[in-house]
Amino acid sequence: MALPHIFEVAWPDPAKLGVDSKSAAILLNEARETFAGHLGVKSEEISFLGEPSLGFHLGISGLIGAQNRLVFSNIDRMEVFAISEKFSSFQLKASTAGQIDYADLRESDVATLQLCNRETGTIQLSRPNNCAGLFVDATGSGTRIKLPDNWSTALWDSTSWAGPSGLGILAISKSAKWQNPLPHLDSRINPGPTSLPLIVASALAIDSWVADEKNLAAKIAAINSEIRSYLSLKIPDCDLAPGGADHLLSASFLYVNAEQLVTVLADKGFAVDSGSACSAVNMQPSHVLAALGTLTQGNIRLTIHHGTSFEDVQKFLQVLEETIAELRA
Repeated sequence: MALPHIFEVAWPDPAKLGVDSKSAAILLNEARETFAGHLGVKSEEISFLGEPSLGFHLGISGLIGAQNRLVFSNIDRMEVFAISEKFSSFQLKASTAGQIDYADLRESDVATLQLCNRETGTIQLSRPNNCAGLFVDATGSGTRIKLPDNWSTALWDSTSWAGPSGLGILAISKSAKWQNPLPHLDSRINPGPTSLPLIVASALAIDSWVADEKNLAAKIAAINSEIRSYLSLKIPDCDLAPGGADHLLSASFLYVNAEQLVTVLADKGFAVDSGSACSAVNMQPSHVLAALGTLTQGNIRLTIHHGTSFEDVQKFLQVLEETIAELRA
C-alpha cells in the first residue's frame, strides 16, 4: 500500500542539491536509522547494495590481507566457496547436526559465521573467537539472531523480513580492519546507486515484521513442530534436516524427484523451494544436505511466513502426502 507513495517522493538523488533531493536525503537517513535500531549496528556502519550477493565479496575480501587465511565451513553459501578460491583458505566440516567447531582458529585467520542456514534453518550455536576478522552471514536469520560482539562485517537480505528483493544491507564495524576490495577513487563502499524506494520500502517492512514477530513467533514455532510431527509419522522414508530456526524447514523424500514434486505442488497451489540441486549450472545435489549426511533427493524447503495459518498447513500436508504417494507410484 505504501509503495506508490514511496516512488512518488523517493525518486530524487539524495546526494544532489534542491528541495526534492533534501527530502529524499531525509528519507534515506530515517531508513538508515530504522535498520540500525533493528539490526544492532550504528547507522554510519550501514551500506546498501542493489545486489545482495555482492556483500559476500565486500564483507569477506575486504578483511583479508596477505597474512590472513580465510576459514569457512562446508555448509556456507556458494558465494563464500567462490571467494575462498582467491585466497589461502581452510574449510571446516559441519557435524551431522550442522554445528561447526572453531577451536583451531588462528589469531591471523578471517572467519565466516553463518547465523542460520537458509536451506535447513540450522542455527549455528558456536562462535568464532580469537580471530583477526569475522564476517557474519545473517541473510537467513534477519533480525532473529543478534550479531556476536566481535563481528567485523555483516550482511542481511531484505527478503528475510518480507522486504523487497534486490536489496542487501552490509554493515562494516568501525573497529574492523577493512579495505575496499573493489576499484575505487573515493570512500564510497558501493560504487553504484541503490534504489531509494526499495530502501524505504524495506525499512517499512522491517518495522512491520519486527512488530508482528513479537506476537506471532509462538505460532510459527507451533506450525514448524506440527509439520515435523506430521512428516515423521505420516510419510515413510522422509529425512528431516536438523532444525533450529522455526521459520525454515527442509525435508527429503526417498524415491521422489524434487523437480516433479515442486512442480506438482505449484500446480496444486502450494509454492515451495528445493535444495536437491543447488545450481542449475552443474546440477549437483545440495552441498549443504550432502555435508550433513542428509538425503539429497526429493528435497523441499519450506518457509513459514507470518501470514501462514494452521488451516493452510493442514491442507498443504494432506496434498503433500497424496502427491508423494502419486509420484512414488
